[in-house]
Amino acid sequence: MRRSIALVAVLLCCTSWLGASPGGAAGEVEPALERFLSRPDEPLKEYRAVRHMEATNPRFNLQGTLDAETTLTPDGRFSYTVINEQGSEYIRQHVLRSLLENEERLFATTDPARAALTATNYDLNGGEVAEPGVVRLFAKPKRRDVSLIDGFLFVTTDEADLVRVEGRLARNPSFWTTRVDVVRRYDRIGGIRVPVRLDTKAQIRVAGPSTMTVTYDYQMVNGVAVP
Repeated sequence: MRRSIALVAVLLCCTSWLGASPGGAAGEVEPALERFLSRPDEPLKEYRAVRHMEATNPRFNLQGTLDAETTLTPDGRFSYTVINEQGSEYIRQHVLRSLLENEERLFATTDPARAALTATNYDLNGGEVAEPGVVRLFAKPKRRDVSLIDGFLFVTTDEADLVRVEGRLARNPSFWTTRVDVVRRYDRIGGIRVPVRLDTKAQIRVAGPSTMTVTYDYQMVNGVAVP
């Protein structure tokens, strides 16, 4: 069970409930999809950010938090330094610290393009207007991979800018995990799109539902200090 919970955390960090209400003009959807597919994605080459992480398992009454300064260098190396942690030692060691350790390992060994929101990895189709100024696009993974999400992309109607991803992991990470739902939110800092919040809910055999939230406070993006 320890390995299962830690693995879920790792996969969610590398990748992200479906209740947005449809409405508005359907004619807004297709142009947004076309612009999203053709829009060049400004690469996030380096950053420094303080990451606040929380994980909870109600069935065993476990909760833990951890703050870490995380860094990505231009040569693709990820590193972290824990600056504060509280709560359950089990959660901190086997979920939160494990997430950071494995993210460091994955940056060194895995091609990030395998999880990118591109036509190479997904069939993207027009969906519906989700809320004023935002359309919801269908995203169907082209392979069953734990790094991909089966769900929706939410993009702005005017610039087709990605604001969040919602869905379920295309493949469960283990026998012990029966379902993992993900919501990842994005914003632009210095013109670069970056993840700013991740919310997950995993259904784990024996342990039951477990949740995790990660928020990002950026200090530097692509070499430019963030005020």
